[in-house]
Amino acid sequence: MTERPSRRSGGRDARIAARQAADASRVVRPGLQGGQYRPLSDRDVERIHETALDVLAEIGVADAPPALQSLALERGCKLDPAGRLLFPRMLVEDVIAKAAREFWVYGRTDSRYDVHVGGQRVHFTTAGEAVTVLDLKQRRFRPSTLLDLYDFARLVDRLEHIHQFGQTIVATEIDDPLAHAASIAYACLAGTAKTFGISIGQAENVAPIVDLFDMALGGEGKFTRRPFAVIGCCPIVSPLRFAEDSTAVLMETTRLGLIGDVAIAAQAGATAPAALAGTLVQTVAETLATVMVVNLVRPGHPTTFGIWPFVSDLRTGSFTGGGGEEAILSAAAMQIARYYDLPASVGAGMTDSKLPDNQAGFEKGVSVAMAALAGGNYVCECAGMLASLMGCSFEAMVIDNDMLGMVQRSLRGIEVNDETLSLDAIRQAVDGQGHFLGSDQTLELMQTEYLYPEIADRRSASVWAESGGRDVLEAAHERVHEILGSHYPNYLDTKTDAAIRDRFPIRLAPADMRAACGRW
Repeated sequence: MTERPSRRSGGRDARIAARQAADASRVVRPGLQGGQYRPLSDRDVERIHETALDVLAEIGVADAPPALQSLALERGCKLDPAGRLLFPRMLVEDVIAKAAREFWVYGRTDSRYDVHVGGQRVHFTTAGEAVTVLDLKQRRFRPSTLLDLYDFARLVDRLEHIHQFGQTIVATEIDDPLAHAASIAYACLAGTAKTFGISIGQAENVAPIVDLFDMALGGEGKFTRRPFAVIGCCPIVSPLRFAEDSTAVLMETTRLGLIGDVAIAAQAGATAPAALAGTLVQTVAETLATVMVVNLVRPGHPTTFGIWPFVSDLRTGSFTGGGGEEAILSAAAMQIARYYDLPASVGAGMTDSKLPDNQAGFEKGVSVAMAALAGGNYVCECAGMLASLMGCSFEAMVIDNDMLGMVQRSLRGIEVNDETLSLDAIRQAVDGQGHFLGSDQTLELMQTEYLYPEIADRRSASVWAESGGRDVLEAAHERVHEILGSHYPNYLDTKTDAAIRDRFPIRLAPADMRAACGRW
């Protein structure tokens, strides 16, 4: 597992201690504990696990790249007559037992954004790689661009309840793989101080992006020692085939000592069994196969147990992210991840609605809450996504930030102790004014016990009407423009920025990264 590097100076430790003390007084904070919700019985989990091991041992995974085959055969794996790679049960169980249980991703410029992944700690991150962005005024989706990604990064930089920025969209205008990877990485570096995740499509481009990240930190090897980003990939094509390019990316990130952020998304009724338990079996087997890849390349190296079971609308065969089946599958997947005690990610909040409307609200709220309460370390796709992951919305991102705060408050739960049981406060109210509005306890707790939304409207109906009667979408639209019209952070100094641009084909124009550009 990766650990915090030791420091001779106590400065960083002092900052961490101060931050923890400040966190203790916050209503919500990153890393609150999940695991309260367990949709499967213990016996259910064991049966799914045992059947997944049967799948790996008896059916195996096709299309293993030669380099992976060689490593696997040395460890006792076999090829069946059809060339499928079979993983012995004892080997898989041994790898699970010795796999990394946690890892850190570090805030590049601010330790407040360090993310400790593992256990039952819950963090919320964007993700998605949509290919369109919602133009709210036109109510149409347009192709996504690199500039959109930079703007999404700047927006998330100011949204408290989104803890990590995962690549939300694809820069559809950039065809060259290196230019796309470098520009995506640069847009995240420039736009947010939070940790982030990006995808790299070709293994040969992983090392150059590591060089870019080293330049941002000011020295060779610094990124590997203190990673501030994870590298996403999808190494499995369901059902049970290795994806050549993505598997090569996972092997290369592992070889270089980086965190591979895996997503395995078998789709119930299409690329996985229609039975939800069968989808869990197959997706567990496929996700365990990626854990095997990492541990064959570098034993004990951390990776995400990226189990993302998806669902088909069986009337059409198309992906649907907003149904109750998706919500329960995601929660069950996180319960299984907790059974393995592996750092895990899952998709939730993948609404099928095309607008940030009531449908989006109930689909996102239910699925995100269930995944978080089940203990998802990374709850991904949880903000901004629309149209079954095909589109992303700035306004939805702001609305979803409020929703995530509410989910975090549910994670925190209710503290029961002598003070919070409130016997003295009840006695004082009964003997005194007959209410608690001005009591010492109320004044003390109003900023530490209660979370207040940023844009959700709690005013009376009359006050709301007198002030224009805006709905939440209008409020979100205004908030987006407030942030993106003014928040142009400077997270890369001039010299470093120039050096990166001189070496890499960065397609983000400096003129578009200043408030004077007038884009918002």
